[in-house]
Amino acid sequence: MKVSLTFPGQDKINSFLKEQADADYTYTALEGTRTGDVSGYDNDHNCCIIGSGEYQWEAAKEALHLWTQFPAPWTKILPERASLKVGQTVAVLFRIFGVWWINSARIVYAFDEPNRFGFAYGTLLGHLETGEECFWIERDNTEGVITYHIRAFSKPYYWFVKLAYPMARYYQRQFVLQSLAHMKSVCARTKKQRV
Repeated sequence: MKVSLTFPGQDKINSFLKEQADADYTYTALEGTRTGDVSGYDNDHNCCIIGSGEYQWEAAKEALHLWTQFPAPWTKILPERASLKVGQTVAVLFRIFGVWWINSARIVYAFDEPNRFGFAYGTLLGHLETGEECFWIERDNTEGVITYHIRAFSKPYYWFVKLAYPMARYYQRQFVLQSLAHMKSVCARTKKQRV
């Protein structure tokens, strides 16, 4: 984890990603978001209906491919358009209290099925918290209704995060609410464009 008073430049991000390339995961329950709750962590699963039909399905897939489920302007994934392949390391940036917090994560698993698409990343040593988060969309076979899901388990990794954990949980909730709203808006725009 690193901090920056201004949005970090490309050199700083490249250096951070190079440091984290071989970093270990900070937890042992790899792929724990596949099955549900993981003991010893705060477990969250949020979902909402975001649309229906093939065009909205493709729009939602594209949004996940581009990592746009991360609410702008206070969150960012670098490198931009990072691949969703297993092993891809990313910098997860959050701007809170006027400071950019630069964290590291790595994709643990990904899936691309006819009616399910998504991926999960896990925290590395350069992250404020420890745990895993999965983002995915699902499509109902009969009616084509599309739902967007965020499932995570997490807890503080550093002592100072433990002290401010209620605040961390508040920002986690804001992230979820804004991510759900954004994915709904992606599909709503697609629907308007098709009319």
